[in-house]
Amino acid sequence: MQNKYTKAFAKQLDQQDPLHQYRNEFYFPQHNGEDVIYLCGNSLGLQPKGVEAALKHELDHWKIHGVEGHFKGEMPWMYYHKFLTKQSANLVGAKEHEVVVMNTLTTNLHLMMVSFYRPSPTRYKIIMEGGAFPSDQYAMESQVRLQGYDPEDAIVEIHPRPGEFSIRDEDIIEKIKEIGDELALSMFSGIQYYSGQFFDMKSITKAAHDVGAYAGFDLAHTAGNMLLELHDWKVDFAVWCSYKYLNSGPGGPSGAFVHEQHGDNPELLRFAGWWGHDEENRFLMKKGFIPMKGAAGWQLSNAQIFSMAAHKVSLDQFEKVGMNALRKKSEQLTDYMFTGIQELNKRGHQYNVITPVEKHRRGAQLSILTDANGKKLFEHLTANGVVADWREPNVIRVAAVPMYNSFEDVWKFLELLKG
Repeated sequence: MQNKYTKAFAKQLDQQDPLHQYRNEFYFPQHNGEDVIYLCGNSLGLQPKGVEAALKHELDHWKIHGVEGHFKGEMPWMYYHKFLTKQSANLVGAKEHEVVVMNTLTTNLHLMMVSFYRPSPTRYKIIMEGGAFPSDQYAMESQVRLQGYDPEDAIVEIHPRPGEFSIRDEDIIEKIKEIGDELALSMFSGIQYYSGQFFDMKSITKAAHDVGAYAGFDLAHTAGNMLLELHDWKVDFAVWCSYKYLNSGPGGPSGAFVHEQHGDNPELLRFAGWWGHDEENRFLMKKGFIPMKGAAGWQLSNAQIFSMAAHKVSLDQFEKVGMNALRKKSEQLTDYMFTGIQELNKRGHQYNVITPVEKHRRGAQLSILTDANGKKLFEHLTANGVVADWREPNVIRVAAVPMYNSFEDVWKFLELLKG
């Protein structure tokens, strides 16, 4: 049987890969005159080569038209967020009126919480994973305090069982049932940033609804990474960023999803802004907020044109390639890396991958739990052209992103793990 962990075999896999050509549409940082082994798309994606022209186009549009740029040209700024809607909806399995691109991630999370965390004296608790990304923790804490509750009482965190690194989905479901009619909101990540675990969003949503609670998700590590069906799963709301797997640049705009059962409910409380007001009457400048239908009614301000222009380049690329093809390649790349690490362990290494083994429970990211020498290993990888991610206290996160990473990238990484 041919050794799968040779440079020749990795190159053969790349030759057979129908998506390999898209690697050429990105800029790679350089190390000693060669492309780095970029395994950090779970933190910041690479720059698509089309971004520069897109930004130049909007700069020229501003230069030529000034304020009239809001109404002139093939993509007038007045309607710019709409030019991102179709692709965003396809990306997360939603209807077009259920999504909008606006603001940034944590801002959108707070806006959703205003609408979907409406506690009462008897129903006021939030369930979330323990060790969630700090922004989610801080948002939950501040929203609970804003409503007059103590986070120590109102926020229920669920952790892995002793000796395990992932939270069992059945434990989440059981905990939701246990909290019962005290639960106001289930608020999980789609993919847990530290372990790389993908949660069973459909089952979590159903369990929350069964006890009368809302279900929301932070999809920062999930959008552009996993196949999602937010509408069919009946998720109440979700938010995501665009600068990780969606390759839209640092601080890129956020997406938000609001299920249609809520989006056309003008009585649902929300923070209101001019851009979320009924478009037909927006410029009448009158009192009395009338929300646009769907997720667009949560907008506060007009589009951030330059960041959205970069985002559109990436969304158009995702639309062209398709999430089914990307997910198929992602599974192949991650399997190649995972089984390669297992082969190293058979030869005496002791790399502990804490990301779930099952394909349906993980995305592109693998999290390697290290020992006391972990930081030295990370520095060794960095010195040899690997761009990965160190997370305290002792995890190296690596993500082979299907849009631009290759099997040869994975092979090179595995060679460096040999020490």
